[in-house]
Amino acid sequence: MSALADRLASVQGSIADAARDAGRHPNEITTIVVTKFQPASLVAELAALGVQDIGENRHQEAQAKAAELASLGLRWHFVGQLQTKKARQVRAYANAIHSVDRPALVEALRSDESTIDCFVQVNLTEDPARGGVEPDGLDDLVELVLGTPGLRLRGLMGVAPLGEPARPAFGRMRLLSERVRRTAPDAASLSMGMSHDFREAILEGATHLRIGTAITGNRPDAG
Repeated sequence: MSALADRLASVQGSIADAARDAGRHPNEITTIVVTKFQPASLVAELAALGVQDIGENRHQEAQAKAAELASLGLRWHFVGQLQTKKARQVRAYANAIHSVDRPALVEALRSDESTIDCFVQVNLTEDPARGGVEPDGLDDLVELVLGTPGLRLRGLMGVAPLGEPARPAFGRMRLLSERVRRTAPDAASLSMGMSHDFREAILEGATHLRIGTAITGNRPDAG
């Protein structure tokens, strides 16, 4: 087995263990492998190992990889902050956008031609400069997404704050998700958990993990 295959198998085993500890089935959880700064050749190797869900943070890099690897039938998840002016371009190749966080972006993603999955990103920190809608603005943004043609709300996305335990933040996300599901019963997904905290995320109900270096290894120089 290659080093990549070893890391993938190790993470998959840890995910399965955490799912069992949470009384869940591993099949309930989608692992998105985040390949920021990694070459398209590594994504192709992941595909050969059975990975279907790929996450990217930067539009230009994601667009190029999606075009180069179009024949592989991968599902592309845009997980980084998205500029409003790039929204239409991202729609063209992404299967899901995890970082919908403001009304202007919702409007930019509007479409009468096609539908894309999306997650509303919630800011779980005390820093208003971080990505995500503040919890007190969540309900209004959810209503806007639900009323916008071309968007299918899957659920919420969040990043645990740095420098403090992740599980309490993920617990807050779970409670916010329960609140959202009162008006949007189908929006039951939770995109949370990365290389260093996916176990805690699974224990709090994560359905989509965004895991990079634990699987891909250290990122090459971004140049």
